[in-house]
This record gives sequence, C-alpha cells and structure tokens, in this order.
Amino acid sequence: VKEKAKVPVIETGVGNCHIYVDKYANLDMATQIVINAKTQRPSVCNAAESLVVHADIVEEFLPNLEKAISKIQSVEFRADERALKLMEKAVPASPEDFATEFLDYIMSVKVVDSLDEAINWINTYTTSHSEAIVTQDISRAEQFQDDVDAAAVYVNASTRFTDGFVFGLGAEIGISTQKMHARGPMGLEA
Repeated sequence: VKEKAKVPVIETGVGNCHIYVDKYANLDMATQIVINAKTQRPSVCNAAESLVVHADIVEEFLPNLEKAISKIQSVEFRADERALKLMEKAVPASPEDFATEFLDYIMSVKVVDSLDEAINWINTYTTSHSEAIVTQDISRAEQFQDDVDAAAVYVNASTRFTDGFVFGLGAEIGISTQKMHARGPMGLEA
C-alpha cells in the first residue's frame, strides 16, 4: 500500500522490541519486566524480542534471569559471545537474530559496555516500535528516551504496554512506526 499510495498512509509495522537493562537497574524489577515482555504473549508485535544488558551487571543478571524465566516458560536465548558464557542453555546468536521479530519464546541477548553503545545497538536493529530501559538513574533514562528512535519508549516498564486500548484509544487497529502523521498505537477513537 505504502509504495502505491498517492496520499499519505498510516503504516503499521513489525516489532523488534528491545529491553535495555542498565548498570543502575533494580535487577529484580528488570527480571520481572523481561519475563512479562517476553512470556505474557510472545506472538504479538509489542513482545520483547531482544535483550540488551550492561556489562557491569551481566554476571549477576543473566544467570538469575535464565533461572527465573525457566520457572514460567522455556525461552530460547540466542546470545552474543559474552552472554553465551554466562547462560547455561543459551545458543550462539547469528547476526540475523538481532534483527528478527521471532513472535515466539525466543530472545536475542547482547552485552554492551555503555549506555551510548546500547542506544546505538538498538537504533541499528529497531523497527521503531517499542523500546524500554530499566534503570534507577533518571538522567540515563532521559538520555535513552531522547536518543532511541521508537514510537513508544518506556522507563521501568514492559514493552507490552504499547496497545491502543491501554492508552485509552479504544480497540487497536495498529501501531504506527513511522514519523509522519500519527506515531504509536492507533485506535478507533484516535
């Protein structure tokens, strides 16, 4: 439709949603957010598909997340080299895994050394749908919100909140990921 249209259209797209767990994150909160965003309903566009974790907390966070999530659902983690060393059941990620909307109990995992690296990584692979940061540092949260290119950006919340009904827009008809016209959840009342 977009390529053939003679007038502007509202385009809805796929969701390769990321959660970045910052070095200043509450790790218990981060675990619960990741579990919700990945396992609550993995076949929808606002489910988290990729986990980005700061290197300073990765040794504590990833093994604990893997253990906690396995009590709820079996999730296949496709991890980069650094994460792979810390996760018992993870498999090596391919380059394509970081750009994939799995719509299943599969999640890619990337370890980064800084907030800037996390933002650059996410902006490289984002579909501009929904992105989240888990942190207790407000200045880092604000930088993430300012610099990540997405229709919805969350602080200490699940990407699963990107929904027209949740935002009070009535029944959802799609989520616009473009910058022209409306951006974000579109509902019958929007």
